[in-house]
Amino acid sequence: MIIQGGMGVAVSDWRLARAVSSEGQLGVVSGTAIDAVLVRRLQLGDPGGHIRRALDAFPIPDIVDDIRDRYFIQGGKAPEARFKQKPMGKLKLSRRLEDLLVVSNFVEVWLAKKGHTNPVGINFLEKIQAPTLPSLYGAMLAGVDHVLVGAGIPRAIPGILDRLAEGLPVEMKIDMKKATPEDDPYLRFDPTEYGGGVLPPTKRPHFLAIVASHVLATMLVRRVESRVDGFIIEAPSAGGHNAPPRVKAGLNERGEPIYGEKDILDLEVFRELGRPFWLAGSYARPEQVKLALSEGAAGVQVGTAFAYCEESGLQPYVKARILEESRQKRVRVFTDPIGSPTGFPFKVVELAETLADQKVYAKRTRICDLGYLRTAYLDEDGKKGWRCPSEPVDDYVRKGGNIADTVGRRCLCNALMSNVGLGQIRRDGSVEPILVTSGDDVAEVARFLGDGASSYRAKDVIDHLLGGVVTGSIPP
Repeated sequence: MIIQGGMGVAVSDWRLARAVSSEGQLGVVSGTAIDAVLVRRLQLGDPGGHIRRALDAFPIPDIVDDIRDRYFIQGGKAPEARFKQKPMGKLKLSRRLEDLLVVSNFVEVWLAKKGHTNPVGINFLEKIQAPTLPSLYGAMLAGVDHVLVGAGIPRAIPGILDRLAEGLPVEMKIDMKKATPEDDPYLRFDPTEYGGGVLPPTKRPHFLAIVASHVLATMLVRRVESRVDGFIIEAPSAGGHNAPPRVKAGLNERGEPIYGEKDILDLEVFRELGRPFWLAGSYARPEQVKLALSEGAAGVQVGTAFAYCEESGLQPYVKARILEESRQKRVRVFTDPIGSPTGFPFKVVELAETLADQKVYAKRTRICDLGYLRTAYLDEDGKKGWRCPSEPVDDYVRKGGNIADTVGRRCLCNALMSNVGLGQIRRDGSVEPILVTSGDDVAEVARFLGDGASSYRAKDVIDHLLGGVVTGSIPP
């Protein structure tokens, strides 16, 4: 009945997903930048040895040895030392990066599934395409039960899951500016070739498309050959990336996109499609759960309420600061129309001394050393490349980008790593600033705190949401 949102970079990590799934709901890990998360956790010494135990369980021999030797630091790196970088993605991934993607997704799902027998999901952004194929395979090797994909049109994913489950080669066309079929704008992955003939058994996970339009949902059901197993319907109040308004109506007095009647979803269409659906965006109240069920939904997806519980990956001081701001009724969320390099509106908590602060933004030196939100392009000579409007402006323009696209863009890759304590240390000794993203519901997240309490657990959120509601199971 409750799907925990797959939030940010390692906010919904294996600990949170395991806590939620252990309570009989659907815990979801974030697959975004999980390879970078893995290598930085290893460089911090892997406290508790969790990652190394998961590496020992990886089903294809010898692949993990190089990862362990290259990145693990016994006792952790020195506090002032920089993180060793992992390779950046290309159309043709290096074997080293391919291994990192497969293994890191396996590790996160494997850890989330330990200690219980309930389903676990993983969340990906369609906009982040280069890592997708090996990431899906790694999650499937760990027995992931649900794959959730949003921030784009994930029409290729259901068929890819079918073929990976059968051990067959897969390919996915990427968004590449000016590319023709002759330019071969495809990503490819072959499980048999990858494993050197070793092909561990995998199952086809259920696929849940994250949508903000009944038109998109209808297309995915009727025009995609493979099966879409359900939908998560996100309203504009949901955290992270939002779908842009269907009708451009300018910005409101705060400079945020204006959503109108065209953005109101017709739930009757979803009921007629005959697939289970969950409602998302400010549904973290028992009366909202009941409302969703009365509308024919299987339940709700909740992100923000889980983001600030004890088990989430956010740094403790970030959670404490937000909870106190919420208690004092001072939290404000800004739907930034240009901050994300994806071009999608992005919800940002307005906090001083973070990348949401214009002074902090202006002071930061632009750098693109993670590269997840880059887009592929062809230059005038037909050479393939990658660019991001948040990278150094001169670099972006040299690659054929429009300088206007760089204005106000924030480096989400580095900021979201900092949110979970994995921020890079720059050569001047500074740490990449954080940037907190949450749904509108963050304003009242302190309601989950008990009398005199300074924190709450995932179980508290679930118990609150299911209060007075008959618990159901996730439809098959």
